[in-house]
Amino acid sequence: MSTSRAQAIIRPLLRFVLTLFIASLIIFALMRAVPGNPARVALGVNATEDAIAELSADLGLDRPLIAQYGEWMKGLATGDFGKSLSSQQDITPLVVDRLQVTLILIGLAMALALACAIPIGMWLAHNRNSRVAGLVSAGTQLGIAVPSFLVGIILVAIFAVHLGWLPANGWVPPNRGVGDFLRHLILPVIALALVQGAMLTRYMRSSVLDVMDQDYIRTARALGDSPREALHRHGLRNAALPVLTVSGLQLTSMVVGAVVIESVFVIPGVGSMLLDAVSVRDLTTVQTLVMLLVTFALAVNMLTDVTYRLIDPRIKAGDAR
Repeated sequence: MSTSRAQAIIRPLLRFVLTLFIASLIIFALMRAVPGNPARVALGVNATEDAIAELSADLGLDRPLIAQYGEWMKGLATGDFGKSLSSQQDITPLVVDRLQVTLILIGLAMALALACAIPIGMWLAHNRNSRVAGLVSAGTQLGIAVPSFLVGIILVAIFAVHLGWLPANGWVPPNRGVGDFLRHLILPVIALALVQGAMLTRYMRSSVLDVMDQDYIRTARALGDSPREALHRHGLRNAALPVLTVSGLQLTSMVVGAVVIESVFVIPGVGSMLLDAVSVRDLTTVQTLVMLLVTFALAVNMLTDVTYRLIDPRIKAGDAR
């Protein structure tokens, strides 16, 4: 590996580690700033002082904050996420199961958004003066303005309640039948992908229009290429770079959208688990889930940065922003 490529990977990785460390300190401090003893909250108002002290010792709440932070970070690194304050059970298997559900939902939604946004955005750019393209472009603006939970409610009202074609909510694991698994995912995936797809379509359209006005595209057309051929041969890579960056940012915003969508469609993912933990003040679970979501968001941003630097010849890998 060349020095420039190594720098393109090492620098974003170092920023990722530093940012993750700062984020962990902030999350830990905020959870400890919540008023009240977590053990007392978990046991209820009728708990005795001995029971509270015993639970505090069992959960390590009576130890110095530095020791608690070190134990928490060690657990995250080794996959031991601790015990739930509300149920006193190990939350690691629950988090793993819920995380799989959320990743499936987000992955399918992003794949659908990109599969629609790229060809539609290119078509809009090539047919910018068409009335039909104008109507589609206006539709993408409307899609950006409509929140995903409202889209989900509308989809349920039409396709589940009125037409009865699809289930209104619930989750079926893939090992219990691929058909039922996909049927339960169609509406939440569309609801989550619609806003992101509309935004990516706008970026793809703008990016293609910018590339089509470049001198090297004009040169290719002067040498005999059609506008479509010139774009596909010489400009598509440059047109995809801004969309790649935005896709990374949109993927992290999908995590927030998944929290709402999982609640609307009663999907047992990380989002619904986080809301349940907040409602019962299960600080251990909240702290772990928030840290995992932050890690996911930072990792996506880091991978997007590395990919952008590796595939864009105009950016020197050693340049830091």
